Amino acid sequence: MTGPSPVLARAQALLLAGRAEESLGELATLPAAEAVGLVAIQLRCAALAQLDRWPEVAEAARAGLGAAGPDPDLLRQLGRAEHALGRSEVAERALLDGLALAPQDVDLLCTYADVCAANGQVDKAAQLVARAAAVAPDAPVVYATRIQVAYAGGDDRTAQRISREFVAAYPENPAAHALLGSTSAVRGQVGPAYAGFRQAAAAMPTEQAFAESAMDLRIARHPLMLPLRPILRFGALKTWAVAVAAIFGLRAAGVPALSAVVAVLWLLFCVYSWVVPPLVRRWLRRNWR
Repeated sequence: MTGPSPVLARAQALLLAGRAEESLGELATLPAAEAVGLVAIQLRCAALAQLDRWPEVAEAARAGLGAAGPDPDLLRQLGRAEHALGRSEVAERALLDGLALAPQDVDLLCTYADVCAANGQVDKAAQLVARAAAVAPDAPVVYATRIQVAYAGGDDRTAQRISREFVAAYPENPAAHALLGSTSAVRGQVGPAYAGFRQAAAAMPTEQAFAESAMDLRIARHPLMLPLRPILRFGALKTWAVAVAAIFGLRAAGVPALSAVVAVLWLLFCVYSWVVPPLVRRWLRRNWR
């Protein structure tokens, strides 16, 4: 019995290191007969998915299914790709076909849960991730999916709590730190959010999104950005709605002078929000380490 191909081993190692382009380069060196093997196709789909090249993921997964027959991992990748391409019904069919082959497959269950959560089927998503947790409660993908489902259900507090548990269980996992950063940012906790993304960027420097998020949050936690925290926490639209309601509410209550003061303060706040962030961003980017 021969061992795994050195090319496939290198491609898998590169993929695990987040170097998907290099992984694809290794796979391109495979002989034609080996390139259409199941493992090679699985790795190709995973690398393309890491690069968000979803049309190519769908094409590669379908080609693999045609060549190798039904396979749970290829059906999972096909489901992910079809969902990313906006074809949710096709995605669900692929994932259900995969679960028919492997009903206890944690990755399939979590992928299906993600799709359901994104489509607003939060209860169904919660049931699916509960099934996955019954099989592998401490799997990273289960932690990540529980966070996504909690967030989709509007439970930001629970999402952040699970993120902390994820980091405690996997302190070296960049995705755990990134999710803690995301859930903290949603709750307006700029310090923990920055720390989470900074840790994620340090653990996976090839992931540009982590570094960009860390930079954005470094800007947000600058003292000059403190007056703008309501926008970060509640969003520009909600902040604007509160200001307008206050201005017109005071006028309707018979205190036009106070209404005018609030209107002037709101105008100054708007000018500040337009002028200061670009200046802070330029200064910090120039001195970014």
